[in-house]
Amino acid sequence: MNLAKRKLGLMVSTGPEHANLDTALGLGRAALDRGADVYLYLIDDGVTGVEDARVQGLAERGAKLFVCAYGCQKRRLPLSDKATNCGLVVLADIVNATDRFLSFN
Repeated sequence: MNLAKRKLGLMVSTGPEHANLDTALGLGRAALDRGADVYLYLIDDGVTGVEDARVQGLAERGAKLFVCAYGCQKRRLPLSDKATNCGLVVLADIVNATDRFLSFN
């Protein structure tokens, strides 16, 4: 199925060691393969995976990558230049602008 001009939003709140990340990334890859735009938002413990090679690989394929700046601050992580550092307003925009939004908690 061609998903051109469709938008998929994904949010991951668990760390990179959790299977949720692999599931979200697999869905993201499948959507990109079918022509969809993919938006990945990392929040809570998910922010620790922003520089993970698997996450960056999805971004290199065209996914738009966002990381919660507050989540990074709470975990004493530096802001990453490999993602858009933002807050919940951007997350709300992603939820409202995508055709499908999936949350992995």
